[in-house]
Amino acid sequence: MRAKVAAAFAAVYLIWGSTYLAISFVEESLPPFFMAGTRFLIAGSILYALIRLRGTSRETRSDWGKMFVTGGLMLLGGHGAVIWAEQWVPSGLTSLLVSTVPLWMVLSNYLWNRSKPNAKVAAGLALGFIGVILLAGGVENLGASSVDITGAAILVFGAFLWANGSLYSRSAKLSSSPLLGTGIEMLAGGLLLLIASLILGEWTHIRLDLVSARSAVSWVYLIVFGSLVGFTSYIWLLKNVPPSQASTYAYVNPIVAMFLGWALAHEPFSLRNAVAAAIILAAVVIITAYQTKEKSSEKTKT
Repeated sequence: MRAKVAAAFAAVYLIWGSTYLAISFVEESLPPFFMAGTRFLIAGSILYALIRLRGTSRETRSDWGKMFVTGGLMLLGGHGAVIWAEQWVPSGLTSLLVSTVPLWMVLSNYLWNRSKPNAKVAAGLALGFIGVILLAGGVENLGASSVDITGAAILVFGAFLWANGSLYSRSAKLSSSPLLGTGIEMLAGGLLLLIASLILGEWTHIRLDLVSARSAVSWVYLIVFGSLVGFTSYIWLLKNVPPSQASTYAYVNPIVAMFLGWALAHEPFSLRNAVAAAIILAAVVIITAYQTKEKSSEKTKT
């Protein structure tokens, strides 16, 4: 189990951190909601087919209903907010606002389940948020004059939806296998994203003959690694570790994105970046190390 948890965290930390760059490459040639909708629809179809070919029992209509709720909250609401807002909101501010997911996760978990985090977990969450502020450029670079208020509000609301969708996915009881449920969730979310693309009129801007090789390769990468590997790993973690621990990806992803920007796009890497990364990693260690109380309380309930 420890090896599985470590592998799942590695996938969510490293692969999802790289998807920020991949998304920006795909959006050079394809509209955001069309890109995300086709990505999850194809990934969900592949996962669904693979699990059904293994002889897994079919899902019920109730399973589809639950996964449409989860896919709507997480993929249309949470992920859709990111890909939409990134068209105007700077990446530093985007990473900062997305990093509110762990805070929303803990707050919503307390409101839903009366599961109060212990003081050390709360301190780790606060420390991680401070680290992301530093990584994003500090408070002085987040002034009102440089912030798109609408975009920022959409990102915060998207983080709230993603957190609550994660908690709902964690508690949803399915009659079929969890992996089949993940496939259905991606199918549902992908369909909802494509509907949003249609409503927004993105279809009039799609020119497949003008899609660059870099965009096409990045799109395939998002399907295989971002969705099939990364998203499946995250849903599995939600079922097997406390929510506050699973949500630490939101702190680590900006570090990975920053490193890839330095390595692949020649973006500067400063001492402030290194200090911020150290603070964030320390916060993740604190959150991960002090989950005994939360785990024991869950076992007592069951």
